[in-house]
Amino acid sequence: MTTRAERQAQATAKLQAVCDKFNAAHQVGAAVSVELDSGEVRETVTTSEAQVLSGHSAVIWLDGISGCYDLERVTALKAAKA
Repeated sequence: MTTRAERQAQATAKLQAVCDKFNAAHQVGAAVSVELDSGEVRETVTTSEAQVLSGHSAVIWLDGISGCYDLERVTALKAAKA
């Protein structure tokens, strides 16, 4: 039987893996769309790497948007071809 602390550590490790995958694929400044609390979808860019917030959420900070957003609500946009 696993303890609560062990389950929390496993959950945090999974969230960190999600962040690591996003960060490996997208640099700070990457173009993304985000679904805001209102349901509006807005295009913006990242201003931080994805990170685990307080051990319970994978989040990222975005340009022009107050606070951070859950990574599940953020979609990377393909870069425009030069």
